[in-house]
Amino acid sequence: MFIINKISTKLTLCFFAAVIILELFLMFYLHQNIIHSRVDEEFSRLLSYGENHRDVLIENYSDTTIEHIVLMENNNNREVIIINSEGDIINSSDKDNKTIESYIPQVLKQKSKIDGILISDFENSPYIVSVHPYQNSEHSGYVLMYQSTNSLNHMVNELTMHFGIAGATSIVIILIIYAVLSKVLTRPLINMKEATEKLSKGDFEVTLPYASKDELGELSISIQKLAKDLERLKKERNEFLASISHELSTPLTYLIGYAKVAMRKELNEKERNHYLSIIAEEADGMKDLVKDLLDLARIDENAFTVNKEYFWSQPFLDNIYKLVEPSFINKELKLDFESKENFQIFADPLRLQQIVFNLLDNALKYSSNGKKVRLEAYSLNGKAVISVSDEGIGIPSDEIEFIFDRLYRVEKSRSRVYGGSGIGLSVVKELVEAHGGTIEVESKLGVGSTFKLVI
Repeated sequence: MFIINKISTKLTLCFFAAVIILELFLMFYLHQNIIHSRVDEEFSRLLSYGENHRDVLIENYSDTTIEHIVLMENNNNREVIIINSEGDIINSSDKDNKTIESYIPQVLKQKSKIDGILISDFENSPYIVSVHPYQNSEHSGYVLMYQSTNSLNHMVNELTMHFGIAGATSIVIILIIYAVLSKVLTRPLINMKEATEKLSKGDFEVTLPYASKDELGELSISIQKLAKDLERLKKERNEFLASISHELSTPLTYLIGYAKVAMRKELNEKERNHYLSIIAEEADGMKDLVKDLLDLARIDENAFTVNKEYFWSQPFLDNIYKLVEPSFINKELKLDFESKENFQIFADPLRLQQIVFNLLDNALKYSSNGKKVRLEAYSLNGKAVISVSDEGIGIPSDEIEFIFDRLYRVEKSRSRVYGGSGIGLSVVKELVEAHGGTIEVESKLGVGSTFKLVI
């Protein structure tokens, strides 16, 4: 079974079939109209000649007049017979033609009272015939006009031949035009198909030629944008996997190393407990890292939900302060909390708590002993504003725009001094946007940073 796979071929055949059907209909209609028009002209001309002869005969009936009428039709494509009311031939332009005489009985049978066409079937009859009754005070009868159908049939045959040649020529020309146009129209689609095949194979170096400003052009631009996005995602994925591998391998190395040290028999209880506490610390760090990764995965898959509700700010923030204060005391950091009013917040309390925890944890990690961290909350134009300020290492101005990127860290060495994974702020940004809020950062290197959340 023959199957058409190319869209250019399908378009060509569809358009070609539609135009051919329309062309055949129009050509048939035009062909028939022209033929009928020409035949009607011949009928009218024949009737006109017969009427003239009949009128002359009525006004001046004589042998001379009859001879004159017959003489006028000699050597023409027409013949004339003049008969009386009984069917006797008075005179004829072709006296030996039995064919033209064979129509006389039909004339007598019809007994026509007016001029008319007696025989109109030019395709199957040798003549078309018109009948013209005449009558004066003494004589009555019929003038029969005959015209050979050879010229009409020849005209029809020539017309049919010319229409056939024109139709065949137009079909070839249309087929060529449609084949060219379909190639032109489908070339962008073919290019896009090849581009998507390259994308499916992981080759994102896709360049499509300039397309027109229509749906095809928009599709071409979308495919190129998709290729760039996929290339960026591939690069980010590779960087993400490399960073995760580094983040996981470092604590695992410490865990394995300190576990082997703690297993030594010559260690005393104090030294063993020291190494076990380091192992516990590293395990907690890995737990936090995995938790952040799970949060990101849920956000990417839209597997997390934000259930907003109204709740009061003061009890919410007091609870956060109580939970985090011991960590700040252990690091000898002062945590100031200021909220001058108790206002309502419309948010998901669990997700908002996660956001504030991450911001405070970030301030805790990047602030040295003796410094101060400030948590402030207030209402502004019907929106809740929560800010976390620290006196930590700060962020260089040229890096502020990247701090919410996944696994981005201002401290590039990824040492254990600060302990961040570069995921916490990514989670914060995703959760804030899920609430329809915004987060802003102001920072100065060596002075500190302020994160302001508006929901």
